Amino acid sequence: MSSANREAPRPASGRAGTKKELPDHFKNYRHVWVFIELERGQVHPVSFELLGEGRKLADKLGVALAGIVLGPPGETTQSAVAEAFAYGADLVYNVEAPLLADYRNEPFTKAMTDLVDAHKPEILLLGATTLGRDLAGSVATTLKTGLTADCTELDVDMDGSLAATRPTFGGSLLCTIYTLNYRPQMATVRPRVMPMPRRMDRPVGRVIRHQLSVAEDDIVTKILGFLPDSQSGKANLAYADVVVAGGLGLGAAENLQLVKDLARAIGAEHGCSRPLVQKGWLSADRQIGQTGKTIRPKLYIAAGISGAIQHRVGVEGADLIVAINTDPNAPIFDFAHLGIITDAIRFLPALTEAFTRRLSPHSRDKLAN
Repeated sequence: MSSANREAPRPASGRAGTKKELPDHFKNYRHVWVFIELERGQVHPVSFELLGEGRKLADKLGVALAGIVLGPPGETTQSAVAEAFAYGADLVYNVEAPLLADYRNEPFTKAMTDLVDAHKPEILLLGATTLGRDLAGSVATTLKTGLTADCTELDVDMDGSLAATRPTFGGSLLCTIYTLNYRPQMATVRPRVMPMPRRMDRPVGRVIRHQLSVAEDDIVTKILGFLPDSQSGKANLAYADVVVAGGLGLGAAENLQLVKDLARAIGAEHGCSRPLVQKGWLSADRQIGQTGKTIRPKLYIAAGISGAIQHRVGVEGADLIVAINTDPNAPIFDFAHLGIITDAIRFLPALTEAFTRRLSPHSRDKLAN
């Protein structure tokens, strides 16, 4: 499909003016696609989370759910194809080429846009990872379509349009964005925003293979070598089962030690709200919230955190939220499962002592079960 064919009449301002008949050349766009992020032999878990969400959207629309696997020829790519089916895909579009062994924007964008042009998906979802954000932006630009980034909720409107909700104005508001007159409708979702679906042992289904129509000489970026991430040993808050975090209610940087002591006592990760990172009390990899890490632990203890919407969207997927705050009107009590109105600076040492007495070093993992 040429660039000219993708052009649609510019709608009037406001959603009311854009709620029009979809241009004819977009009416045959069908199905929900999820990009399976495969890098150096590993599939990022956000891909499986998106397959679970994509399944819901596809069922509402009455269409198929497809996984998109781009990678080098070999066992790891075919394993990613099989995993896509295990997590709910009805079919998989697969592009295998040596040029896709390492992520580079040009060949990945070419592979994805060629697939879209050939098979015309209605919705295309990618993880809001470093790789996914880079790829999504270039694919949307090439296809001249809309992209809603860092979504916290996805749904299908009455007319079948994708309703993509994300925080805006620094996390103070939630807005729902539509791509009404263009296709595909694209969105990125951060890891851990959506629940992980159940993996089912399923046979490999229909696989549609596509050739990569680009040569090495056409690619400006070259791979000279691979250096492991020097920060890979940092906090893995997104996938921690138990998290303890502190906020401005702790009063001073030294009081964060109370959060760390409790986390150590119960075998948890520790984190904080955005203001503490802005003050330099903790590093950015410990920030929890829409502009930090999104978490889905089995237990989340928030000490001295008010619970503004920016923080809420990053933690509301937790199974159990325990909030400790002196202010009975703090927003966090609106969504916490258990609220304790008290001074966290006095309460945390007592809680740590109680856990230390009751838990042996070998029983701390019970909190996550």
